[in-house]
Amino acid sequence: MQETQVYHAGGWYHQSLAGMRVLVLNCGSQSVRLQVIETSPEMAAANADRVLAKGSVDRLGSAQAALRLEVAERPAVRHAAEAADHRGALELAFALLAESGLRVSEIEAVGHRVVHGGERFVRSTRMDTEVEAEIEACAALAPLHNPPNLKGYRAIRALLPDAPHVAVFDTAFHQTMPAAAYLYGLPYELYTEKRIRRYGFHGTAHRYLSYRYAQIQERPERDCKLITCHLGNGCSVCAIEGGRSVDTSMGFTPLEGLVMGTRGGDLDPGVLLHLLATGAFRADELAALLNQRSGLRGLSGLSNDMRDLLEAAAGGNARAETAIEVFCHRVRRYIGAYVALLNGADALIFSAGIGENAPAVRARICRNLDALGIRLDEQKNLACRGEEADLSGGGRTRVWVIPAHEELMLARETVACLLG
Repeated sequence: MQETQVYHAGGWYHQSLAGMRVLVLNCGSQSVRLQVIETSPEMAAANADRVLAKGSVDRLGSAQAALRLEVAERPAVRHAAEAADHRGALELAFALLAESGLRVSEIEAVGHRVVHGGERFVRSTRMDTEVEAEIEACAALAPLHNPPNLKGYRAIRALLPDAPHVAVFDTAFHQTMPAAAYLYGLPYELYTEKRIRRYGFHGTAHRYLSYRYAQIQERPERDCKLITCHLGNGCSVCAIEGGRSVDTSMGFTPLEGLVMGTRGGDLDPGVLLHLLATGAFRADELAALLNQRSGLRGLSGLSNDMRDLLEAAAGGNARAETAIEVFCHRVRRYIGAYVALLNGADALIFSAGIGENAPAVRARICRNLDALGIRLDEQKNLACRGEEADLSGGGRTRVWVIPAHEELMLARETVACLLG
């Protein structure tokens, strides 16, 4: 049993750490992402959680499904084999885990990422037949995500029938938004009868950033006002006050808000009506346009990867430069709106692939925000890639990078749910 020092209520205490081993699952239509994490409330308070294994299986349904697995203190394993479905992928992963010395029998609980919980789920919830049915009912709101999330649950439930299973919802963190933030300016009946409203996503990521910032500062979350920027292939910004989401950029679907890798973000709905009315696109073609061919990829005509665009822009590619500027402009606009909404912010936090690893993008976003109290230290910013760091250059609003650890938050939420 480990022993460490834990800071709590203004002092340091010795604390024994004995964690629960949680399998965290994130299942897509053709992929499975998994981690085995040992955690407990005490380990979380000391930031001493342990990642025992992590892996992925891609190209489900093919004869050459690609498995990648890393077990602590062992070389990564890459393997190609047939995995017809989610159960086949998990059986393949479990077999390799056993070969690496991590027995499936040691897994004490399973935490499932579930994208959409509608208004029904305001916190992580232990799964049973009723919860499963509710998640299925929410599939109409997230047809690309909830069905594979449930397939993963049913597959692992068959393999680990005695373990407790917990659903951790992307939307739950944002259920604290007030009506002024989540209602659209549409006839109210569309909300009451059709549940048309803003839900928000990436909630687990934003929740982690709020928790971790307060932990770093040794302050309670209730005393913090934060603007968190989750900038990856999917992007969202969140205004957090007292540890609670009060507004976020994504809405009814993940299409709203920032310009993203392949999604265009905020858009005048009249554009869509025009494209439909003129026969330029059918509804299904518009869905593909908005989800797969817009954003950075559509603007640049080159790539949805910010690294490619930065390289191309440096070489004189005008469309790549324009795509980067549009991306940064949209983030800046949301930051300004949320500073106003919060009446000032203690910190602006960058996270996820772009937020953690693209100093040039952070610099563009923070440029000329002095009036909002946001000032970036140029040298600190250039030196920071993929690590926790305070990049503040003297403004009243601190600027931080905090790497996203969604799987860790999923594991912590699972344990917290089971412990009540």
